[in-house]
Amino acid sequence: MSRNLVVRAAALVLLLLMLAPALMGQGVLLSENDDHFHLPRHHWHYPHHPPRPQPVSSYRIKSLSIDSKIDGQVATVQVSQTFVNTGSRQLEASFVFPLPYDGAIDRMTFMVDGREYEAKLLPADKARSIYEGYVRRNQDPALLEWMGQGMFKTSVFPIPAGAERTVQIRYTQLLRQDMGINDFLVPLSTAKYTDQAIETFSVKAAINTTDKLKNIYSPTHDVQIDRSGDNLAIVKIELKDYVPANDLRVMFSTDSRGIGASLMSYWPNENDEGYFTLLVAPEIRQNSADHQRKSVIFVVDRSGSMNGKKIEQAREAAKFVLNNLRDDDLFNIIAYDTEVETFRPELQRFNPTTRTEALGFVEGIFAGGSTNIDGALQTALKMITDKSIPNYIVFLTDGLPTTGETNEAQIAANAKSANDHAARLISFGVGFDVNSRLLDRLTRDNRGQSQYVRPDENLEEHVSRLYSKISAPVLTDVKIEYLFENTPPGTPAVNRVYPAEVLDLFGGQQLVLVGRYRGKGPAKLKISGRVGEESSSFEYDVSFAHPNAGGQYSFAARLWALRRIGEIIDLIDLEGQNQELIDELVRLSMEHGILTPYTSYLADDLASPSELSDNRMNFERTRDQLRMLEAAEGQQGFVQRGIKQEFKSAQNELAGGVPQFGNRMPSGGGGLLPGGSGGRMSLGQGAGGNTSGDADLSGKSVDEIVRRAGKETAYLRGNTLVASNATDVDPEKDKDQIVEITRYSNEYFELLKSTTKDENQLLALQAADEEMIVRLQGKIYRIK
Repeated sequence: MSRNLVVRAAALVLLLLMLAPALMGQGVLLSENDDHFHLPRHHWHYPHHPPRPQPVSSYRIKSLSIDSKIDGQVATVQVSQTFVNTGSRQLEASFVFPLPYDGAIDRMTFMVDGREYEAKLLPADKARSIYEGYVRRNQDPALLEWMGQGMFKTSVFPIPAGAERTVQIRYTQLLRQDMGINDFLVPLSTAKYTDQAIETFSVKAAINTTDKLKNIYSPTHDVQIDRSGDNLAIVKIELKDYVPANDLRVMFSTDSRGIGASLMSYWPNENDEGYFTLLVAPEIRQNSADHQRKSVIFVVDRSGSMNGKKIEQAREAAKFVLNNLRDDDLFNIIAYDTEVETFRPELQRFNPTTRTEALGFVEGIFAGGSTNIDGALQTALKMITDKSIPNYIVFLTDGLPTTGETNEAQIAANAKSANDHAARLISFGVGFDVNSRLLDRLTRDNRGQSQYVRPDENLEEHVSRLYSKISAPVLTDVKIEYLFENTPPGTPAVNRVYPAEVLDLFGGQQLVLVGRYRGKGPAKLKISGRVGEESSSFEYDVSFAHPNAGGQYSFAARLWALRRIGEIIDLIDLEGQNQELIDELVRLSMEHGILTPYTSYLADDLASPSELSDNRMNFERTRDQLRMLEAAEGQQGFVQRGIKQEFKSAQNELAGGVPQFGNRMPSGGGGLLPGGSGGRMSLGQGAGGNTSGDADLSGKSVDEIVRRAGKETAYLRGNTLVASNATDVDPEKDKDQIVEITRYSNEYFELLKSTTKDENQLLALQAADEEMIVRLQGKIYRIK
């Protein structure tokens, strides 16, 4: 089947902002030549199929930039894109722009190389006939996700063969608002079908509000947020050779109180529980006098293995902490090898004199000796005597305990017993020689977190980045309560919340919580804690979505699943395997399309469709892969704990997803290495020691085998694409329950009249020469 027309300028053109998440609108380039037109989308290549001939009409996207200004709830947007006619003759084309919802845009300016073209608004019924006509004629499902909504359509314009054209779209749009949350959507997902990356891609959104800006959050991307004062923020993305995997969403809210809270909930099925994401952000305090006092103890490993660059970076990290303390903070510096040495016998009050003296102590730290981890921790914990202020221990090591107490379990027990004043232990494992499981035990038992620094990374940058986040506690000993008007009897209204324990809120930082819920409808959210010696509390009116109320915040399900997977791995790592946890790990990975080192077989298309429903086999595979967690030290141990932390702290949907375009799953069940930002995963060290990120199981990349569209996932098995909602189907055993339909037949389009936009996105994942097994409206279909 030739791959015809359409969609990629899509990604381009209106790539812009339509904000209703459930209804993503994108511009589409349509050929008016009425001939076979190459759709610039990634082809799923199969070794047994010959190369496809190059069509006479095709194009690619060279650049895309989106600039927007958001004043309150109104967005003014300009999209500039440059695309190239790569075909052999002039292309007569027009653009169509599906509407995100009725009344989203009332006028649009469309220009090609400075010349304005007319754009007409078409109603939903007329738009549907256009979409359906192109789908039938071009035998390509990419337009399915736009069927059933209105659109703008421009007049025809020419694009000579080999020529570039820069298209600009300008329009004003009213952002949708829900419970105080403004939602800005930049549709990008169709661009994932491209067979060439966008050379340069950028987004810039300037947000200006009347009330104080509190929460700014993207559930889909790692965005750069620059905040200038209480009412202005700039959100940016700048990427090279980029292939989008999903749409960009940016959400923001305002609140005149000292802490802003925003709740987003999603309940897909009344037979299950709902999912929610809660954002909590304290105001940015400009005056250092407003910050409450804290104590910080920096504990640095100076054993012989730290010699060279590592000890230099450790000294610089200690200096950074000292230079960013505030007057009246309490502090100390501890350096340890075989012996434990302290700057002062007890905590010191920070002032210019103690700062200068402490910097001199840091300059005298040199590497040599063994590693007395237990002694260093005991010394630090005994210095803390005041529970009324937040206490932090920043603990750094690059090796195993080699002197003093060396038993992993006993060191952890000693630290937990000595922590009488609720200190938060933040540990940094440097290099591959650390006992990473020990560090995870220590931080779990002492209300902290672990971070791992690769040998080629800068330790100072890691320490300074994290310390900057915790340097300004606003509310400590935080408690969050969910008070429902209607709560099911005998059932906790909210459960399985991650992180399970919220300790402190920090100025300029945003807390992202996820959880499940059974209560629904209006509720009170109460956030309480201490500001110094005084108690303080804030209450918010929120509402938890009812079952089947819509998928606007469907990302909450996947984000919760990522965090829950991190918790499961942590429990198995520190307490041992059990079948219940392994079964849950397999189910969550499969249902949400989340690849882990322990479920990497999901990216193996050599299996048959029936094997996806074989729970026993999946359990055995996962249990075998989980043996990688038995490594407590060395590169394998380092990698496994780094992955676990990535899942536990996931901030958006990037974590645990299909790796970036072109990556390959290593053979031998290769692990996933934590990436450089925001949970992005890249392929790396496998159980069998294969470190080649391009090792190939079957001639297909991971994103060919595990395909995602919005909240939907599908798995390729041989020549059959199996939707995640049908992985329990055995094609042979359940054949009497399966309804067979031919794609693009009248029966197929009749079915589409009853499907949702999410279901249309799922159907659009099916490529030529593939069959698909999917569950729609309670029925199982095989689409040929």
